[in-house]
Amino acid sequence: MILNRKNLKFEIDFDFILVAITTSLKDYRICYLINKFLNFNFVRADDMEVDISMQGECSLFSFYQFCWEATETDFYFIANKGSEGYLVPEMKEADYFLLIKNYIDETDLSNVISGINKIPDVVTAIKIEPKKLKSRENLLF
Repeated sequence: MILNRKNLKFEIDFDFILVAITTSLKDYRICYLINKFLNFNFVRADDMEVDISMQGECSLFSFYQFCWEATETDFYFIANKGSEGYLVPEMKEADYFLLIKNYIDETDLSNVISGINKIPDVVTAIKIEPKKLKSRENLLF
């Protein structure tokens, strides 16, 4: 008897935009400045728990959130360095990530990135392609 086999391929959809931010500022200070310069309203949420060691021990990362009500675009500000290591180890030079979910047009995205780059003490803010990151699953929540 011959059995037909079918393989199911599962691919995770990384439907978000990722901006890496490098700065020496503390998380609360950079969020305050983003709020001030870009008229955002980042609010601190519970720390994000991620098992980065794959051994069942969760690392905590500071986490802020904000939503543009008009377009229902969600912004998440996440620290790259946590209590037990890096959220995205291959991007150790990035101190924080701005994760943008739902729709944002290229003009608004460009304005957000250039606005962050104008903040004093921000070294750089650049758009990163999440699919090119080895530990991209750590950014799913």
